[in-house]
Amino acid sequence: MHHPRMPATVTLASLRAHAIARSLFTPTTLPKAIVRLGFVQADPIRAPARAQDLTLRHRVKGYRAGDLERRYAKLGIEEDFFINYGFLPQDQLALMHPRTPRTVWPKTRWAQANEVLAFIRERGVVHPREVEAQFQHGKARNWFGGSSNASTQLLDGMHYRGLLRVARREGGTRVYAAREAWLNDADTPASTQECQARMDALVDKVVAKYAPVPLATLGKLLSHLGGAAPQWRADRARALAASKKRLAHARIDGVDWYWPASERLRRTAPEGVRLLTPFDPIVWDRVRFEHFWGWAYRFEAYTPPAKRKLGYYALPLLWGHTVPGWANVALQSDVLSASAGLASGKRPVAALQRGLEEELLRMATFLRLPGARIELRWV
Repeated sequence: MHHPRMPATVTLASLRAHAIARSLFTPTTLPKAIVRLGFVQADPIRAPARAQDLTLRHRVKGYRAGDLERRYAKLGIEEDFFINYGFLPQDQLALMHPRTPRTVWPKTRWAQANEVLAFIRERGVVHPREVEAQFQHGKARNWFGGSSNASTQLLDGMHYRGLLRVARREGGTRVYAAREAWLNDADTPASTQECQARMDALVDKVVAKYAPVPLATLGKLLSHLGGAAPQWRADRARALAASKKRLAHARIDGVDWYWPASERLRRTAPEGVRLLTPFDPIVWDRVRFEHFWGWAYRFEAYTPPAKRKLGYYALPLLWGHTVPGWANVALQSDVLSASAGLASGKRPVAALQRGLEEELLRMATFLRLPGARIELRWV
């Protein structure tokens, strides 16, 4: 079945071209790019820069590594959890709060949180080490089995519950301020219709970020929204059914695809070669990736080195409407080196070689090292 606003013939190639064209919009200002994207996933690994910077470099005019962190306080955006952790417009954050986390805090935990909240309100903006120095919460077991400061875990939980916001970062560490009460945090609970409307709005936001998506991914995205708004997890089935009715739809080779009904399919191909972060919206969905490009991309930073096939932080290599391979990029002193490979196992053609060299020169400028020496080898 085809949506009446869509052309009669929708092919996998046209959806692939549209996925690239809609995401790689004409570079704009940083605030406009974040609004346009709706959400920028964050990751702390620098290889050779953080994921948020690698995402924005393709979509913001003159963007340089670290610009988001430096300008964050004046951008009117928030760090928070959406389908995963990252940066998003403030109005989008309001759709998810006040959250009702699945983990219920006991009274003793709430007592600690209220003490810390009063301390932060008195100080205005507080670094986690100030909280630790004041309250000496000690150590606690973290989610991956190690040990971390209990104060850090408490602050994370308060942030997730909407009690705190990230005011800025200092050396990569989140510095917190107290958040004002949510406008929708009223004594009278929101009606069922209001809750459903907010859930539907979140679904539309996440689809607009990653569309077009196969049905399996649409379901996965709604599951991830259970982390953004756990209070509405029980509404997932209704929200999925409702979204399938209002989104544009096509079935190709037995796979159902969905995207915003207001969009006309576009085919504009980006020029040259681009290296994308593993979290870029073009390549984020591994199911869609295999449908579109016919090979399995994997993020292997947490895979034991002996079992890696692509490398520690392989950046998918976009060339026109194709993603034929990947490259691992490292910066050492004034040398930007890349180890690249093609899924076909073949040697690159001259145009691809030249395009990747030009992309590495652009990346050196992005890293504020325009004079860096470029080294490229193929594996």
